[in-house]
Amino acid sequence: MRSYFFIIAFLFSSIVGLGQEIDSVDEIAPFHEGLAAVRIGDQWGFINADGDLVIDFRSDLVWNEEVSTGVEDITGIAYPRFKDDRCMIKETLEEEGIDVYGFINSKGETVIKPEYLNVTEFNEGFALGILLTKTFRGQNRFQLNIYDFKFSEVILDPAGDIMLLITQRQSILMDKRRYELPSLNAKYLSKTLMAVKTDKNTWELRKINL
Repeated sequence: MRSYFFIIAFLFSSIVGLGQEIDSVDEIAPFHEGLAAVRIGDQWGFINADGDLVIDFRSDLVWNEEVSTGVEDITGIAYPRFKDDRCMIKETLEEEGIDVYGFINSKGETVIKPEYLNVTEFNEGFALGILLTKTFRGQNRFQLNIYDFKFSEVILDPAGDIMLLITQRQSILMDKRRYELPSLNAKYLSKTLMAVKTDKNTWELRKINL
């Protein structure tokens, strides 16, 4: 239960915006960068400091009822929030049934399309993610589409530009029945330093130049 994260919704008489008045919501998250996420059922929107709804309720914002504490990837996000004017969204790949992740800005516009299997929030202008590249190869004799998949762990900026290729990832099964969320094997520490997990499950420091 995450009640200590939130202000109880009945403290607010109404939320007004986008042509509607909302008398009650289920949760109100703390403010980040001037906006606070509000939830009705499984959908979240954003209000400003005046209580106006500035981003309408939508079902693609990333959050977890059960949060992995101390984890910086998608499993550690308790509620939608903006960092560096970016908030994480998700969509499901139609054929594979697997979720991929991207980002919107504070206007609700998609600025980084969902194409990451796992990703962190932005921190000081950068995020870490596992980029999925999907290439159509053709159809088999059963007329089923065949794809090649490539996985790259990268550092990206708020425009979605890849600033650094960390490593090519292997052994990620793009079959919903066998798929497991791939963990990130790197940590962004600063514009000049990162940590990368070794084959021995330890961490090594690497100097970078972003």
